[in-house]
Amino acid sequence: MRLEVLCEDRLGLTRELLDILASRNIDLRGIEIDISGIIYLNCPDSDFATFSELMTEIRRITGVKDVRKIQFMPMERHNTELISLLDNLPDCVLSINLKGEVDMANLSAISILNKPANEVINQPIAQLVPTFNFPRWIEGSKSRLRDHLVLEGLDYQLEVMPVYITGESKESTLAGAMMMLRPLKESSPFDDTQPLESLLGFEHFVGVSHRHKTLLNQAKKLAGLDQPLLIEGETGTGKEMLARACHQRSQRSEQPFLVVNCASMPDDVAETELFGRIPGKTEPGNKGIFELANGGTVFLDEIGEMSPHLQIKLLRFLQDGTFRRVGEEQEIHLDVRVIASTRHQLLALSDAGSFREDLYYRLNVLTLRIPPLRDRPSDIAPLLELFMSKHCLNLGIIRPEIDDTLLDHLTQYHWPGNMRQLDNMVLRALTEVQDDPLSIEHFHLPHNETSGSMSGPLVLDGSLDDIMKIYEHQVLDRLYQSFPSSRKLAKRLDVSHTSIANKLREYGIKKR
Repeated sequence: MRLEVLCEDRLGLTRELLDILASRNIDLRGIEIDISGIIYLNCPDSDFATFSELMTEIRRITGVKDVRKIQFMPMERHNTELISLLDNLPDCVLSINLKGEVDMANLSAISILNKPANEVINQPIAQLVPTFNFPRWIEGSKSRLRDHLVLEGLDYQLEVMPVYITGESKESTLAGAMMMLRPLKESSPFDDTQPLESLLGFEHFVGVSHRHKTLLNQAKKLAGLDQPLLIEGETGTGKEMLARACHQRSQRSEQPFLVVNCASMPDDVAETELFGRIPGKTEPGNKGIFELANGGTVFLDEIGEMSPHLQIKLLRFLQDGTFRRVGEEQEIHLDVRVIASTRHQLLALSDAGSFREDLYYRLNVLTLRIPPLRDRPSDIAPLLELFMSKHCLNLGIIRPEIDDTLLDHLTQYHWPGNMRQLDNMVLRALTEVQDDPLSIEHFHLPHNETSGSMSGPLVLDGSLDDIMKIYEHQVLDRLYQSFPSSRKLAKRLDVSHTSIANKLREYGIKKR
């Protein structure tokens, strides 16, 4: 029970109240004193007779005007209202103590950090937001800070505000900090009227897996640099989309973005197309793609197919930004960023002598590798939703229901054509579906590739650690569907629950 005692400001009155509670063996759980002449007591509930006697005895104290039962202590009500207010805010709010640990996190923070509350509260902020250096901030000016932050592949505005407490001496003491994260740009709905290849910004990239979010985090860091960027990935993984997004995020976004397909360009015209030609007696001159893209970005798709002669000229251009038009002696200097892509292992091509080693090392300064779809099966569900929304609008049909087993079949397929293959198969499936739910029969997956991901081709790209992570992901993803809780799966694999929970979160594995 909670009591509100209205009384005079008399020395010793509070002591007499406590003596009454002690004489009746009533535990005092909390006490609050208001300077306006109110004392609040928090005690365990008692039977009616004991309560009536207690109220009578309190009223007999000299200076007590009245006593009554209330529902909440003032601080209880204040804290409840504050927590309710914070939980209903759309922005992430974190309270950080002087040790750099999180004291409070609202529901938006729990959602954005993608962790259970017990893995956020009392945890160092350095583990949750690694890019924010709390010790440096608290040792510095401790002033209000605004900065840009990339978290889980999304852009946020970080705002840190110092929290001061003013004592009776009117001196302010730093008590901690309040951190807020606001999305820089709301994730806009997918524009179904645009083809997949025309999408520009990172906000259009869809995926929930740890590999996908890691890729976007790294791509956003590299997007604003001017050095050459190499994007590696299998056919259909979206290398051009990623290149366009990097260009769109850079300071060159208002300048041209020109694409060159090195595999389809005949060698006899490639040099002219890339670097231009001076006017001749019978032929007009023309500017090359690099000159047309001055100030912007040139995307060299499948650079592993480029001829040795062009590789020499490209190497010179990457070194100092200069080149010569065909038939011209004078050098031209341009400001162009080169982004290249390949589905091959350039180092292997270099060892075989078909790709210049010096050009490989010039390109391999900044590298992004797009993981194949088979290595991030948790991304198939959001991609399926995206492609269905796009094609249903283009076909003018109502979005069909999805069979309960469809997603399980799709995540077990190997997807040699990656996202492009999934996109095309969703379109074909939607043209065949009638009134029945969309099922695996509408996708016509090749029988020799529909077996589980564990029986797919051996993936040997990357280091031993990378290879082992691929198969660890596949083992956990497959077993998690049969043991759909981290504790059950931990018991099945005879490892700790914490280890399994961390692995499931790292790989973005969820129950299908």
